[in-house]
Amino acid sequence: MKMSRISTLLFGSALLFSSAALAGGNNRGKLELTDKVVVDGQSIAPGDYRVEWDGSGPAVQVRILQGKETVATLSAHVTEQASQNPQDAYSTLSEPDGSRELTAIYPGGKRVALEFNHAAAGAQSGN
Repeated sequence: MKMSRISTLLFGSALLFSSAALAGGNNRGKLELTDKVVVDGQSIAPGDYRVEWDGSGPAVQVRILQGKETVATLSAHVTEQASQNPQDAYSTLSEPDGSRELTAIYPGGKRVALEFNHAAAGAQSGN
């Protein structure tokens, strides 16, 4: 009887930890910026970045990383897309001063968009 409880506890713990690991792996993507963009008031140069987001529900915390260095951290709203994004992409909005503000990231192979700015009128698609 005691062995059965221990086995059940170990099995339950393994399921819990494996599902947490899988969930964390799903909240990642790549971002290849072809233009200099502004993220949360900070300018980010063109290049290859990694995107990770944490949180449950529509509100998440997004980290943009280059190598092991976090370049920007900001809040986003997750929206479900009708179909999978065919590739990694992003959208920007041209500001009056000529800069381009990052408004959304569309991780390739996923059915979500990470939206940073809902003023999407006039948004330009990048990559």
